[in-house]
Amino acid sequence: MIRTDAVWMSIVPIDMRAGTDALLARILQVFGEARPHHAYLFANQRATRMKLLIHDGVGIWMASRRLDRGRFAWPKEGTTVSLTRAQFDGLVLGLPWQRLGEDGVIRIL
Repeated sequence: MIRTDAVWMSIVPIDMRAGTDALLARILQVFGEARPHHAYLFANQRATRMKLLIHDGVGIWMASRRLDRGRFAWPKEGTTVSLTRAQFDGLVLGLPWQRLGEDGVIRIL
């Protein structure tokens, strides 16, 4: 539905009350710019909630996801991570996305 050429994850937790403008300001602070057709992911401290912002070239889309059980596999070190589409799909489902190969197959545990 919305073209996404790249997915970027911010490692630093955010307050889930943050709206579009606050998250856009965080994107500019962390990534330096908000590029068209790029998606930016943020999570809360416990990694049970996630927000996604996508710049579609005209405006900003925002979506959120909450897990009722468990946590998203969110890295603890670094500032940003680039994800493939398969890794993003795994992350959203709560799977160990770091272990997904290019073809979406989990090869190691």
